[in-house]
Amino acid sequence: MNEEIFKKTLEQLDTTMEPPIKEPNRQYYFIKKLIDLIDKKSKEKGRPLTYCVVTFGCQMNAKDSEKLAGILKTVGYKESKSEKADFVIYNTCTVRENANTKVYGRLGYLGNLKSKDPGMMIAVCGCMMQEKHVVEKINTSYRFVDIMFGTHNIYMLAELLYMRLTNPSKKPLTVIYDEADKIVEDLPSEFKYSFKAGVNIMYGCNNFCSYCIVPYVRGRERSRKACDIIREVEELASKGIVEIMLLGQNVNSYGNDLDDKITFAKLLREVSKVEGIRRIRFMTPHPKDLSDELIEEIAVNDKVCKHVHLPLQSGSSDILQKMNRRYTKEAYLELVRKIKERIPNVSITTDIIVGFPGETEEDFNETIDVVKKAGYTSAYTFQYSVRNGTPAAQMPNHISEDVISERFNRLLDTIHTSTDEVIKKLTGLTLPVLCEEYNDEKATITGRLDNSLLVHFEGGRELLGQIINVRLDEQKGFYFLGHAEL
Repeated sequence: MNEEIFKKTLEQLDTTMEPPIKEPNRQYYFIKKLIDLIDKKSKEKGRPLTYCVVTFGCQMNAKDSEKLAGILKTVGYKESKSEKADFVIYNTCTVRENANTKVYGRLGYLGNLKSKDPGMMIAVCGCMMQEKHVVEKINTSYRFVDIMFGTHNIYMLAELLYMRLTNPSKKPLTVIYDEADKIVEDLPSEFKYSFKAGVNIMYGCNNFCSYCIVPYVRGRERSRKACDIIREVEELASKGIVEIMLLGQNVNSYGNDLDDKITFAKLLREVSKVEGIRRIRFMTPHPKDLSDELIEEIAVNDKVCKHVHLPLQSGSSDILQKMNRRYTKEAYLELVRKIKERIPNVSITTDIIVGFPGETEEDFNETIDVVKKAGYTSAYTFQYSVRNGTPAAQMPNHISEDVISERFNRLLDTIHTSTDEVIKKLTGLTLPVLCEEYNDEKATITGRLDNSLLVHFEGGRELLGQIINVRLDEQKGFYFLGHAEL
């Protein structure tokens, strides 16, 4: 968000006239109207109105929540750590069915809170809202919800909130776009950390993996212009941000839809030129699109962290085909070889799904084989669960829960053994660490290595946001105990 553009436009807008049609000016208009309205309501209550944004799901959702919080803070709300707030937003995830169930349960809790405080406002947004049956269920069973909006119009929060506050109704105000028609820049954002931040470089996904609902709820790929990304990174750097995480469902395909073609590797190069930025991460690449150019850029660019998250999902070429992943076991292992050969100190992490429909014992053993050969630093593992609306849900030969659970435990054992061998080689080294969290009780710092592993060590709060050298004294599973060498 360019703060100067935002402030200047906000000052110039005339809210006595009809709102400007063009975005983002339309949203600036409603933000300005809300500032006066929220101030009035706060004075009536004798205290500032409070908000609570609860995020379910991935880093893309977390980034969206920062935008929602930024808008609410700008119009005069104060953050509450509790859901006993004047305005609660659930930013939802729908990647698995149980994610929906969790949200419904939490909504029931909010309903009880609202029955005791009728003036409380509740909004539900994000991926779940892109599913029509969810919207119908909330309209029927959770009528106390005030606002519903989807992934494609997150930026409309100010407008929807103003409409609701000035036009109360017993039915939820629902505005959900089936597709995204624009990328709205320069709206406020509230960051969790003062020293690191995520930056969206693209939205949506074109891959349509057979188990995944994301392309259906987040839409097709849309890349932001490189100049807008660089401008945002420059502003973040001016505020003291030292680490940037570039975000997209498949960052490797960044720029394919732009008129001015630019590869992801070239974007990394341009971002690294921004003064003040010391570390650059990215999430998530797809193995089928990871280019030699990108491997080279990671290898030679000192600011790009030597960490590649390379989702495997399955080690069986047959299962990968059913998943529509568009690579084979052999191609994946060859990619791992190339990465490690060019970046000897690289950390590779992965995602793995156990129990995909039709997975045989032989297929599962192929996954075990890749884990042993790839040398991962860590792995995010999942038991397959049916996700209605995806092709995999209609496939034959679903695996029983008992078999999935038994295989899952075997996979975890293999991962723990394999990663332990990789990680323990770092013991005794002194490496740079970004200090991220402070533990008051223990007077310790939790920091993150370049390879994304965590290390805990004694230190004061003043170290937060600094990159310092830490000796890794003792390995404890997926993290280290160490001491700072100041």
